[in-house]
Amino acid sequence: MKQITREPSHECKMAIMAVHDAIDVLSGKWKITIITCLLFGPKRYSEIMRDVKGISGKVLSRELREMETNLLISRTVIDTQPITVSYALTEYGQSVQPIITVLSAWGQTHREQISKK
Repeated sequence: MKQITREPSHECKMAIMAVHDAIDVLSGKWKITIITCLLFGPKRYSEIMRDVKGISGKVLSRELREMETNLLISRTVIDTQPITVSYALTEYGQSVQPIITVLSAWGQTHREQISKK
């Protein structure tokens, strides 16, 4: 007879650890929004500021640095006058697109449900 235990199984622990890792990389108010913006192609800093309403310059800089550290985006310096910096999703960063697609679809459905009240 199999013993019933209250401890989570190894598979459960691994799944929870993976979710924690994903949330750690994508957490915060702005990261998913910035990634969504970059899904439409490379952008300059000022373009991201314009598209992501409400974010401050300081926060955008910090979020971009963290996402670059986590290999989600690349930063390209173009030798022009003045120097132009462009941000783009890496191939790895583009792997987040299915998550964002599902979140977007759910968000639209949720908005419709709430507006029916």
